[in-house]
Amino acid sequence: MPTPLSSSTPDPTEHATSYTTMSVGDVEAIGSHCQMAFCGQLDLLPFRCESCKGTFCLDHRSETAHSCPHAGEWARRRANLQNQHSSSTPSAKPNILSHEKQCSSPSCKTLIDTPLTPGIHCASCNRSYCLKHRMKEEHDCAKLVPIGARPQSQLDRAQSALDKLRAWGAGKKAAASASQGQTSRTAGSGSGSPSSSITAGLRKTVSRGISGNMSSGGSGGARKTTALADLNALKRTAKGDDKIPLDKRIYLHVEASADTTTAKFPTGNFFYSTEWSVGRVLDAAAKSLQVQNVNNRVEGEDQRLRVFHVEGGRLLEFSERLGKSVGSGNTVVLLRGVGPAVPDLIEA
Repeated sequence: MPTPLSSSTPDPTEHATSYTTMSVGDVEAIGSHCQMAFCGQLDLLPFRCESCKGTFCLDHRSETAHSCPHAGEWARRRANLQNQHSSSTPSAKPNILSHEKQCSSPSCKTLIDTPLTPGIHCASCNRSYCLKHRMKEEHDCAKLVPIGARPQSQLDRAQSALDKLRAWGAGKKAAASASQGQTSRTAGSGSGSPSSSITAGLRKTVSRGISGNMSSGGSGGARKTTALADLNALKRTAKGDDKIPLDKRIYLHVEASADTTTAKFPTGNFFYSTEWSVGRVLDAAAKSLQVQNVNNRVEGEDQRLRVFHVEGGRLLEFSERLGKSVGSGNTVVLLRGVGPAVPDLIEA
C-alpha cells in the first residue's frame, strides 16, 4: 500500500504551480509591454523611441508606426550635436584641402604641424620644413632670401661695394706712404734691395691708381722712366702659361683682399693672354693666390669673386676681353661680396 503523505511532505503540484508563477514574473520583469494603443505585446527586447521616450515592440518601433508625437526631434538633436563637435574640434586627419601648412621645400608636399609630423623652423631662411628637409643642405638654405628680409636694392649694393673699395684703397694708401718713408730713409745708405724697390714702385702705382691723381711727383720724363722700369721689373718676375705668345701677353700685378685668400703672400706678378676673358683670368689668379672660388656654385653676390681694375677704378665684367680692359703694368685686385660690376665706383 502506498504510504500516505505526511503533513510535513511538500505537495508536488503546489511546487510546480509556484515555479510557473515565478517564471512568468521573471519574464515580465525582464521584458516590457508595447505602449502602442491596442497592442500591449510583451517584448523581451523592446525598442525605445528617442524622440518621445516610449517603449514599443518590433512592429511599432519606428516613429511612423507608432505615430510619434515628437517625430524628427531625435534626428534634429543629433545633427546639432555633430555640428557643434565639428566646429570646436579640428579634423583628426588633415588633408591638402583642410590644412595649409606644408613643407617649404618646393619638391615636398608633406603636411607639417600635424600630430604626426611636426614642423621644423629654419632661423636662417625663416621657413618651416618637414623632418626630411630640416637641414640647411637639404633645402638649399644658402640660395634662399630670408622671408621678411628687406630686399637689397641696386643702390644699396653699389654703396656697399663703394664702401669696401674705399676701405681697401685707404689701407693701400697708408701702406704705400709707410713704404715710401722707409725707402727715403734707406736711400742715402744704399742698402735698399731691388725687390723692396720694386714693391715700393708697385705700391706707388696702386696708390696713384686708386686716388686717380697720376700727376704727382716729378717731371713727365721722370715718370715715364719710373713706369718703364717698373714694367720691366714686372716682366722679369711675372709667371704664367709659357704657351702664350710673347706678343699676346699682358703683365699684371695681382692682389687678393685679406678676406678672400689663405695664401701666405696674397700678391703676385703674372702674365695672361690678351684674348682671355676676365672670368678666365679670375679663375687663374684665384688658383695662383690660393683663393677659394665658388662663383660657379653660388647664385648670390655675398660669396662671389670680382676683379677690380685699380687704374680704371671699376669692377670688370666677366665677359670682357682682357686686352680691351687693362694694359701691361696695371694692377687688379680680387674682391669678394662687392656685388655686380658697377662702373665708376671709385671717384677721381
